[in-house]
Amino acid sequence: MRRLWILLLLLGCALRCAAGQPTPSEYIVDCNGGGDFTTLQACFDALPSKPARWRTVYVRPGVYREKVTLDVYKDKVAVVGTGASAADVRIVWNDYSGKVVDGYEMTTYDSYTMSLQADEVLLRGVTVENDAGRVGQAVALETRGDRIRIDACRLVGDQDTFFTKGYVSRIYVCDSYIEGTTDFIFGPSIVLFDDCRIHCKADSYITAASTTERNRYGYVFRRCRVTAAEGVTKLYLGRPWKSTARTVWLVCELPAAIRPEGWHNWRDPAREKTSFYAEWRCTGPGADRGGRVPWSHALTDEEAAEYEPEKIFAKKTGSEQFRDDWTGLFPTNR
Repeated sequence: MRRLWILLLLLGCALRCAAGQPTPSEYIVDCNGGGDFTTLQACFDALPSKPARWRTVYVRPGVYREKVTLDVYKDKVAVVGTGASAADVRIVWNDYSGKVVDGYEMTTYDSYTMSLQADEVLLRGVTVENDAGRVGQAVALETRGDRIRIDACRLVGDQDTFFTKGYVSRIYVCDSYIEGTTDFIFGPSIVLFDDCRIHCKADSYITAASTTERNRYGYVFRRCRVTAAEGVTKLYLGRPWKSTARTVWLVCELPAAIRPEGWHNWRDPAREKTSFYAEWRCTGPGADRGGRVPWSHALTDEEAAEYEPEKIFAKKTGSEQFRDDWTGLFPTNR
């Protein structure tokens, strides 16, 4: 019945277009029945493919227990929570690596709660959560597309909370909260984190970048605050999932739980020569570089000036070629 209903809705949109009536530019999702859809997935399925203009999906407060995919063809979408805070709009699922569903054993790559596969996507004011618990890899948010902005959101999980999966992908995360245990920010994408809180719930590794050799930038954290749960005393800023990983922390507040050496080589000394890990003007008891591994870097002011959005998100970074330049912003009406 759900598929039939979606097909009828799409047919209605096509008929309206044929009659000169445009498809909607705004949609309301309300799990309590007061909107156009009761689930996010039904709304995403009804969005037009490869649209010429932006669509806005307003998500009313509530708990949306569903696994959600924004298809690769559903570009130019703003998904906006309408609660007083991101905690009021929760998108929750509980898949994890090793879970068996209909005879299929899941892996990290399909354990996500939400997957954003399209280009030009704004996600604002929502919580994306994987509540499987400490059962191994269990992704909350997965991103694959290019030019994705995550604004004032909460990404909640344990191991592998945020998978920046796209290889040709630029992501801007600002004013958001991310929590997890092991490698809970990981993947190959170019990502700038501005003014975020990064909350660590276990002795482990915060990041596991797998930056490709084609990109000059990997993970960049600016003005972020790292916090540690009670009892957490041994944290690493990152380890290289791929040997060419790149991660930089700029003007961030680091807690005492950060290990003096700061970084880990994933038990492979060869990666010390090919990864790039650096810090600049960080503060807090965990920012002391006196005990840092010798293969990490303290940036100069001139080097730190290279970490601005227009450079990080440039059309050409390293040998990678994107479609156009980006600054992390979308049209002002978004």
